Amino acid sequence: MAIHYNLSKVYEISDNDAEFAQQIIHLFVTEIPNEIRLIKEGIEEKDFNKTYSASHKIKPTLDLMGMDLAYDENLQIMEWTKSQGKKKEIKEVFKCLKEHVDNTLKEIRKDYNL
Repeated sequence: MAIHYNLSKVYEISDNDAEFAQQIIHLFVTEIPNEIRLIKEGIEEKDFNKTYSASHKIKPTLDLMGMDLAYDENLQIMEWTKSQGKKKEIKEVFKCLKEHVDNTLKEIRKDYNL
């Protein structure tokens, strides 16, 4: 049983299509780590557009994967970009988001032998 993610939304919107679920998992494993890297770079550079773009891109996948805490943290990052806040205000939120994503990646790789 998955601890860090939940595919119930994926199965719900796809009428229990296992192939679609595999595509979402593949998308998560291949694209999310790069977007997390871009978010980190954007925060470090205070490049709000870069950060927002990467955060916006991962938003639907976090939702579909049932990663509610990571989804909320990502929304906080998006809000930070809109308000153009200070780096120190968002570093801890990003750290938590990255930890949730990393834990999910490890679990998915184990669960699906990737």
